[in-house]
Amino acid sequence: MRRTLVMIFLLGTMLPIFGQHQVDVLIIGGGAGGTSAGIQAARMGAKVRILEKTTWLGGMLTSAGVSAIDGNHQLPSGIWGEFREKLYAHYGGPKAVATGWVSHTLFEPSVGNKILKEMTSIPNLDIVFNAVYQKIIKREDIWEVTYTQGRKTESIEASILIDATETGELLPLVDAEYRLGMDSKSETGEQEAPDEANNVVQDLTYVAILEDVGVVKHRKGLVKKPRNYSSEPYACACKREDGEMFGAVSGCEQMLNYGKLPNSKYMINWPNCGNDFFVNWPELSASERMEQFKKAKDFTQGFIYYIQNELGFKNLRLAEEFPTKDGYPMIPYHREGRRVKGKTFLVVDHLERPYDFGLYKTGVTVGDYPIDHHHDKNPEAPEIDFINIKVPSYSIPMGSLVPRQVDNFLVADKNISVSNIVNGTTRLQPVVLGIGQAAGAIAGQAVLKQSKTSKVSIREVQRALLEQNAYLIPFMDVTPSDIGFGAIQRIGVSGVLKGYGVPYKWANQTWFYPERLVSEYELKTGLEPLYPKLDKLQASGAPVSSKFLIGMLQLLEREASFDTLKTICSSVGYRGAFSESTPLDRRMISILVDQLLNPFQFEVDYQGKLLEK
Repeated sequence: MRRTLVMIFLLGTMLPIFGQHQVDVLIIGGGAGGTSAGIQAARMGAKVRILEKTTWLGGMLTSAGVSAIDGNHQLPSGIWGEFREKLYAHYGGPKAVATGWVSHTLFEPSVGNKILKEMTSIPNLDIVFNAVYQKIIKREDIWEVTYTQGRKTESIEASILIDATETGELLPLVDAEYRLGMDSKSETGEQEAPDEANNVVQDLTYVAILEDVGVVKHRKGLVKKPRNYSSEPYACACKREDGEMFGAVSGCEQMLNYGKLPNSKYMINWPNCGNDFFVNWPELSASERMEQFKKAKDFTQGFIYYIQNELGFKNLRLAEEFPTKDGYPMIPYHREGRRVKGKTFLVVDHLERPYDFGLYKTGVTVGDYPIDHHHDKNPEAPEIDFINIKVPSYSIPMGSLVPRQVDNFLVADKNISVSNIVNGTTRLQPVVLGIGQAAGAIAGQAVLKQSKTSKVSIREVQRALLEQNAYLIPFMDVTPSDIGFGAIQRIGVSGVLKGYGVPYKWANQTWFYPERLVSEYELKTGLEPLYPKLDKLQASGAPVSSKFLIGMLQLLEREASFDTLKTICSSVGYRGAFSESTPLDRRMISILVDQLLNPFQFEVDYQGKLLEK
């Protein structure tokens, strides 16, 4: 008997422990998008689990070390805005994180990870670290995923699966159609695209974090000279000519201050004769990829050696920032991956001329960064002047997160349905946080309504996002603290009043001008597609007054009086002069029309076209 018990114990120690769980939403990848998706879905009441292969949350924000935020400084949308406020609280305000010239918001990766873990400590959200998925199967309407955590094997079932990996790893595994590399001009209609499609992906970077330790005698943090080291690739790192988009760099301290972080640390993610590195990862096996990533890391080590020894900055040592043996980030910084073929396909024309199309009406997050690609380390990449493709700030349509074939499956990172060119702006950290939040809202709404993700109401998803102060349309001059924020966002995506887009340096713009007056004709034109009866309304170029607005409402058989308008204005905190003849600005018209007509109620399809009731 004793011998039998010993054998059972030994078998138990040799075999993996197998367990099974059920959740509403399973997210693979705890990067910026996955973390944000998990927070949003859990807030909406869905039971969520995130599987993350490292011990950190944040992906490129933290685990890859890219802790200088690119873009959306004036668009603090939703969870991105919350994350930034927590950075301000930690460091002591906006000025305390404006330490490097590449960004308004820089932070230590370890601090970013800590904040994200605090933000995810909420009901309904469970995170499994060091979790590596092994098998994904769909049985009818249920996803079954097997994963390992150390020696333990687990199986979990979920109604909805979200791919929040850095490179769209799940797309081929679930038979979702996807694009990879540069799209052809014939497919996208983009005049800047190459004539023929190719599989060229952007250079990646193994980032490093250095710390200024001052004058010390020890050698800790000084890197070894890599095998086959040459200073030639880094020789022009401290010099760059002035240009329309890129300012001149005339010295090594200026180069280093590009990514200066709080607490005397430096992010080394320098594109100009720095540590970008080309890896043709899509065509490599898993072992070959790891070998190439090691070369990318060695190349960064060579750049650090160059900084410490040939430039003379021996005070800058490799910081103990990451929980890794070698001190480097846990993952490389991927700038692109596989991109799902979604219900909509966002291309440059949509960004350049949003009001010529209807996709802006389905917006679920926003971005303002220019189109920025990194191909300097790949001599075979076609020469395209990406950075000078001028676009204003933009909305990402909901259909770019929803695959056109596979249901109850969403994407939540750089793997959304956009062209290769557009990926150059949608890939940035605050945009991906917004993409993730939108994916979480779609999943959360599907769980609430017990529907498939492809059938979820776009307006209901947008409403859920607005409740979290997320932007649907990038009106930079109307922040969540504005009394009209929600109304203006709803009026904007309803197409009633439009914004004014401006391509501008490294922070593109869209202005709403809330204090401008609105002409009678402009308001009529904006509302008429939703309310055909307004074709009978006589409208001039004069500013809209309360009297005109009341007449318009009466034509639509809505009860309205001057006292009604005055009560609404008072309820939202408006303190300006108000009479029947007072011209109304865009803010007040948005608030009044939103409450009295509610044009946001009209459902739209993925292309932004009105659905019949």
